[in-house]
Amino acid sequence: MDINFNKNEDHNKLLLSDLKRRFAKVKLGGGQNRIEKHHSKGKMTARERIDYLLDSKSKQIEIGAFAGEDMYMEHGGCPSGGVVVKIGYIKGKQCVVVANDATVKAGAWFPITGKKNLRAQEIAIENRLPIIYLVDSAGVYLPMQDKIFPDKEHFGRIFRNNAVMSSMGITQIAAVMGSCVAGGAYLPIMSDEAIIVDKTGSIFLAGSYLVKAAIGESIDNETLGGATTHCEISGVTDYKAKDDKDALDTIKNLVDKLGDYNKAGFNRAKPGKPKENPEEIYGILPKSRADQYDMKEIIKRIVDNSEFDEYKEGYGKTIITAYARIDGWAVGIVANQRKLVKTKSGEMQFGGVIYNDSADKATRFIANCNQKKIPLVFLQDVTGFMVGSKSEHGGIIKDGAKMVNAVSNSVVPKFTIVIGNSYGAGNYAMCGKAYDPRLIVAWPSAELAVMSGNSAAKVLLQIETASLKKKGEKITPEKEAELFNKIKDRYDSQVSPYYAAARIWTDAIIDPLDTRTWISLGIEAADHAPIEKAFNLGVLQV
Repeated sequence: MDINFNKNEDHNKLLLSDLKRRFAKVKLGGGQNRIEKHHSKGKMTARERIDYLLDSKSKQIEIGAFAGEDMYMEHGGCPSGGVVVKIGYIKGKQCVVVANDATVKAGAWFPITGKKNLRAQEIAIENRLPIIYLVDSAGVYLPMQDKIFPDKEHFGRIFRNNAVMSSMGITQIAAVMGSCVAGGAYLPIMSDEAIIVDKTGSIFLAGSYLVKAAIGESIDNETLGGATTHCEISGVTDYKAKDDKDALDTIKNLVDKLGDYNKAGFNRAKPGKPKENPEEIYGILPKSRADQYDMKEIIKRIVDNSEFDEYKEGYGKTIITAYARIDGWAVGIVANQRKLVKTKSGEMQFGGVIYNDSADKATRFIANCNQKKIPLVFLQDVTGFMVGSKSEHGGIIKDGAKMVNAVSNSVVPKFTIVIGNSYGAGNYAMCGKAYDPRLIVAWPSAELAVMSGNSAAKVLLQIETASLKKKGEKITPEKEAELFNKIKDRYDSQVSPYYAAARIWTDAIIDPLDTRTWISLGIEAADHAPIEKAFNLGVLQV
């Protein structure tokens, strides 16, 4: 291996080490002291509950682990959004599991908590997956109620989704394992079946203190809304469990008896591992986001047997379109080629840039995959569409619009892996979050923004210096350099994959070696939902 390979490998493994360090911290939720306090009440933590519920040694993926990172620090923070979401197997059946983390502000709902819960429900709805709620929450975080309570994508949308999923026949099971108060009390009761843990679980619209203040009645919380009350008097819940494990065992038994699902029918053959060593990805992927590399070498280390059939190989070379298999599943890959390429006319095209011909090729390929019912996998490392008079005169906006149209109207499931750059309209054309990928994840090397930190800083610097000059300030080279670095540092923090993950613009930041698992589990989930809509591009400017 050459020296650049070794430098790249060192850099990318350091990024991976940072990812693991951050994740280890996130897994502690509200911290070790609060975990111990939780245990002292005879309760398992959210992660312990999920680990017990999911089949041992089965594959699983976590959605939104970094939600809320470095947000709400004036309120003490909200690690992982105060809720843990995983897709895994219960008695061999793929399910979504949502567990409130009561070590984080007693499981109270911050704005990002609502967004993450809605994302979990969206995944269940799109893929017709059973969803399990492990409830242990104090309800809306009151100091931020105006940012979580009344809007369309706020707290109330959860219950609307409960009702919609019920009408769609999507199984919902809730276990009340702690507090379940106020509006949040509707979630388990709008589920198909509800379990409550004796002595630790409680459900009520208003707790004993509020009841006393509102109507003058004196009553304790257990009598007001405990397990005995709701299983024997009100009939609100269906099963009484003696402890957390008993409640989780009840869920396992219920899921075990679910009927089979109608399959979408995506093609799957016997899985094969890549022949090329996947660990070499760390050395192939360059340290600098500006450097060129061959995306085909990355693809070889992701797909089965390192084999793929390239569509229009000699045309539109800055986008690779290819048929392949990932863990046996047939996929259509749309990937940004990141090396400098030469057209038949001798023109050189920059890697990572979408040109007229590559946009046209991608549009046709996406249409083909929809025609053949083949899921799409987008590998993003894109700086945007080509600019300049030649591209504009050639109709780059028109060709780009055709590609965006195809991505928008695609009816087969889409999965997006942000490998490197994800800038501007390139993010859109390559199926960014706004274009409904079933799952979207980033590698630690990813950057998501309108443009790179360096380019943005130069633009913003021009605006800033012009403003200061209008005020009569003299801008020395030293002052200009200081301003540039200040702007770039601020912008670079927003380009970070952790900034995106905190806001759930991506579902996760993953080790590149886990890419196959995410895509495979994602397609398996999507196979639960037969395609009911025909592919139609609508009106196009030819």
